[in-house]
Amino acid sequence: MIRILAALAALSLAPSAMAQTQKLTLERIYGNPPLSGPTPRLVKLSPDGRWLTSLRNRPDEKERFDLWAVDTSTGAERMLVDSRKFATGAELSEAERMRRERARIADQTGIVAYDWSADARSLLVPLDGDLYLATLDGQVRRLTATPTSELDGTVSPRGKYVSFVRDQNLVVLDLATGKERALTRDGRDTLSWGVAEFIAQEEMDRRRGHWWSPDDKRIAVARVDESPVAIVTRSAIGADGTRVYAQRYPKAGTPNARVELYVFGVRGGKPVKVDLGPDPDIYLARVNWTADGSALLVQRESRDQKRLDLLSVDPVTGKSSVLFTETAQTWINLHDNLRALADGSILWTSERDGFSHLYRWRDGQWTQLTRGPWQVQQLLGVDGTRNRVWFTANRDTPLEWHVYSTPLDAPGEPQRLTEPGYSYGAKMDEAATRLILSRSSTTQPPQDYLADDGGKRLLWINENKVAGDHPYAPFLKSHVAAEFGTLKAVDGQVLHYKLYRPRGAVRPGPVLQVVYGGPHGGRQVVNQWNDPFYQYLVDKGWTVFSIDNRGTADRGKRFEDAIYHAMGAVEVEDQLAGLAWLKRQPFVDPKRVAVYGWSYGGYMTLKLLEAAPGAFAAGVAGAPVTRWELYDTHYTERFLGNPAIDPKPYESSDALANATAIRDPLLLIHGMSDDNVVFDNSTALMAKLQAAAIPFETMVYPGFGHRVAGPGVSVHVWRTIATFLDRQLGEAK
Repeated sequence: MIRILAALAALSLAPSAMAQTQKLTLERIYGNPPLSGPTPRLVKLSPDGRWLTSLRNRPDEKERFDLWAVDTSTGAERMLVDSRKFATGAELSEAERMRRERARIADQTGIVAYDWSADARSLLVPLDGDLYLATLDGQVRRLTATPTSELDGTVSPRGKYVSFVRDQNLVVLDLATGKERALTRDGRDTLSWGVAEFIAQEEMDRRRGHWWSPDDKRIAVARVDESPVAIVTRSAIGADGTRVYAQRYPKAGTPNARVELYVFGVRGGKPVKVDLGPDPDIYLARVNWTADGSALLVQRESRDQKRLDLLSVDPVTGKSSVLFTETAQTWINLHDNLRALADGSILWTSERDGFSHLYRWRDGQWTQLTRGPWQVQQLLGVDGTRNRVWFTANRDTPLEWHVYSTPLDAPGEPQRLTEPGYSYGAKMDEAATRLILSRSSTTQPPQDYLADDGGKRLLWINENKVAGDHPYAPFLKSHVAAEFGTLKAVDGQVLHYKLYRPRGAVRPGPVLQVVYGGPHGGRQVVNQWNDPFYQYLVDKGWTVFSIDNRGTADRGKRFEDAIYHAMGAVEVEDQLAGLAWLKRQPFVDPKRVAVYGWSYGGYMTLKLLEAAPGAFAAGVAGAPVTRWELYDTHYTERFLGNPAIDPKPYESSDALANATAIRDPLLLIHGMSDDNVVFDNSTALMAKLQAAAIPFETMVYPGFGHRVAGPGVSVHVWRTIATFLDRQLGEAK
């Protein structure tokens, strides 16, 4: 589900910026160059640690990205691949467009992904549906030139081959000879090899469908048969006409694709089928190889998502055995924190004590390495020689992610390696000697730097200081700082809120309550920097408020599990508690509070308007789910169960049944080619409101999916919202 934009906060005003202070406009917010400064994506270290690479957007075209490299020993940087120079302008296949939509990068162009070779001499670069190999001397070799897109391109671990999926079959390209070899040939219609199925991409955070062995000799390949999946006729309504797609979409309670796993030898031979057990109605959650390539480690998840087995698979015979099992009374959250160590032990994160923590499994025995009322987010690196493990967690505060290190062999006190006052993302090299740290706060736009294993900064990748000619410098003076605080839910659990108030307000004014509210991400109350639309509202005299209700992630299982079989219940209760607190504040006009949300937040907007008519002055619902029966299996059944077995949780959670309770002004927005929250959700709501003669406003976007963004259209979306809010609540005075 798409995440909602968060607000900016105050920066110290440099004297040089004071004279050039400008008024923030929508055209400037979504124009070029990006207001937040350079925003590198996919920052990676080369396998030898010498080069640091990233995708950077162009100053004159913020949606287009090129590939850059920085020499970590000298700090010298250069562009490796200019996306404009090698672009063909070829139309992407529907499969590639939908993959980008599910990765939430549909509005980006140029280079959107790349992969290092294991020898650190070259990089695989997909561009306009074809594959290129770039070397550090500036040479670019085109590997494919076909009318169809090559998907899921991967460099083998030893750098001998490139694998990819073309026309639903897995192909291996020998880089030394340039010859291709198709490992499968029967992929067509509903059968595909080597790609992640829709559910895996959209809801399981598994993007790949084939996995190389460490020695380049074998590939584990997913076989996906979508024939059991029901066909949904999806009309991709665009400005130049309508394309109708017969899409296989697994609605909640209906059959999923049948996914099998095979091991292929690169040089030929009969593929080996992996034993995934007798029940075909399972999810292939994750696939890894052990470090020596002697076994596959396969995560098998039950359909009800209450059981997760880690299988050890012999790649020669396909035989499997269960190493260990995770169970839950509600659901299990998947992760990417498995690390197989040389001694046969496995590092893992589990929520078995109520919070996500690090464990080490060895010969059937568990050692818990971290504990406490906080969450381990990501396992970054391991060094057995130095007996250390590195990870990100929110141990200090739920508002920030930091990097920590702790002993590998026994529980110990975690050591924080990053500076407080920021929220961090991090990556680490295989040898666990260097960190790439990305951070931001409500007073600092995104920064990236290279650090040693203790967190000491070695090199700025992107210092991004807001001073001088920085794009944001002219807009600093009017900024206000975010205020963080807490309220309590009815069960006593702590709810965090974030508030932006206009500076110098002398009378109560209007408020926009921004909501997401859904599980598995989407938290609003984080100390980070994002898009400045909300600051634009603050400049106009609005207050902007968000509260993270029970059901949102990163606060432990009890906090998240509150929505189990009851979506739209405690979330609504907590948001209304936030609203009640707001209306008691002297700076708030209690008759002028509007609510806005997108995706799950759009659903929440509808549920709030239905639950408390008259409490809000207006609501904006973007791409809302209105009937959970229309949404997919893995996401929806995780929280509401299988409607084919028990439909009651769906009946109480849907937003359509009580839609006629809406009495407040409503603006409904949706992309007309959305394959995530399909457009049917909004048309069903439209029909229900029209039949009851309930007025509402609508804005739809031809050709756009779940993310409606890009040149021009971003301005249109937010101007539509801002104009609606001003019309319904009146402009701030």
